[in-house]
Amino acid sequence: MSNALAIAGVTAVLRDLLNDGLINHNISGVIGSTVSVSTLPPDRVVSGDGTEASQLNLFLHNVTPNSGWRNEDLPARDGAGRRSGNPPLALNLHYLLSAYSGADLHGEILLGYAMQLLHEHPILTRQDIEAALNPSPDVGNTLPPALRALADSGLADQIEHIRLTQEFLNSEEMSKLWTAAQSSYRPTAAYQVSVILIESDLPTRAALPVLTRGAPDPVSGREPGVRVEPSLVPPLPTLEAVVPAGGQPAVRLGETIVLNGHHLDGTVREVHLVNELREVDETLAATGTSAAAQLTFEIPAARLADFPVGVYRVSVRLIPSGESEVRESNQLALVLAPDLTGLPTSVVRDGNDVASFTLDFLPEVQAGQSVALVLGQQEVAPQSFTAPVSSLDFVIEDAPVDNHLVRLRVDGIDSPIIDRAASPPVFLDQRIDIS
Repeated sequence: MSNALAIAGVTAVLRDLLNDGLINHNISGVIGSTVSVSTLPPDRVVSGDGTEASQLNLFLHNVTPNSGWRNEDLPARDGAGRRSGNPPLALNLHYLLSAYSGADLHGEILLGYAMQLLHEHPILTRQDIEAALNPSPDVGNTLPPALRALADSGLADQIEHIRLTQEFLNSEEMSKLWTAAQSSYRPTAAYQVSVILIESDLPTRAALPVLTRGAPDPVSGREPGVRVEPSLVPPLPTLEAVVPAGGQPAVRLGETIVLNGHHLDGTVREVHLVNELREVDETLAATGTSAAAQLTFEIPAARLADFPVGVYRVSVRLIPSGESEVRESNQLALVLAPDLTGLPTSVVRDGNDVASFTLDFLPEVQAGQSVALVLGQQEVAPQSFTAPVSSLDFVIEDAPVDNHLVRLRVDGIDSPIIDRAASPPVFLDQRIDIS
């Protein structure tokens, strides 16, 4: 693949192709003056004194994505945000080829020869690219630094050939281009160069090669290969839902968590929990009996420092019946909420109408986490603290007298406040009576 120098490399190859063609056809002898090829914006071609030499100008006016290649490769990152590949940046380059001259008919002659040259070279071959970007004999440091750098563009090594086709631009489109360039119109032809594949060289995660397609048969020594099952249900461990206790939308430490799915039975059953933001990567043993449609586990309340409040990716690892290798299921989201463990039932304001109290909770609040108490509908910030902590002090000035529902909010995740097992749902007895 090419690198970021490929765009400039294409322009340099086209300029070299036109230069060689004009020399080979002795265009200077045909028109009686020297001819050059430039790659300048149209407003910079003519010198300030108005003198207009006979020359061709190649101007890159637009770069567009190539629709055929833009979705060729898989996404560049996996579900954890890690780089898994370097899909190429596929581009089409759009050029204006213009002829300049102060003499009669010179512009038309130059444009005619240039269009013939490009028509006869619909593909920029690897030899063309090598000759233009790696001149032989080596001219060394006589080339400007920018041109010397183009030798490392990798343009000649990209997998796709570079094709050159003429584009049709109507008078309105051409007029807009020249107006935008703030230059006087010259005889012009438009071309598209496709496709330029620019690929990053950043390191990626590479999968290990496959050793066998299943355990070989002990008699024949043949591998079983791909197993076909006449079912729409994949024959692999698959999670379909995370079911917190009590019908809550989030789980809490010490509660039994149910994972529903299929093919969840087997041996060495484990639950894998990952939270990249808090750098958590933990494995917990499953609980209960082995069942194909369900697996249960719990996050121990004793590990209040290992599992902070947040959103986790949960998957199941197990060895299915009849197999010897560990398989891992798909991943689902699991929300771990704070749980109030110590809540004063009544608080008496002091003489300045200030209410002060302490809340105990699980799990610990870690450094960098935001925390607040929602008192009724009012959010109250805690007193200053040093993380990690499992209790916080709150001081509320002009505290409203009432029996308030309370919930702790950590990183936008609230402790449960509704009993969803009741029908209809009711508020939990989670209140502070301020008097």
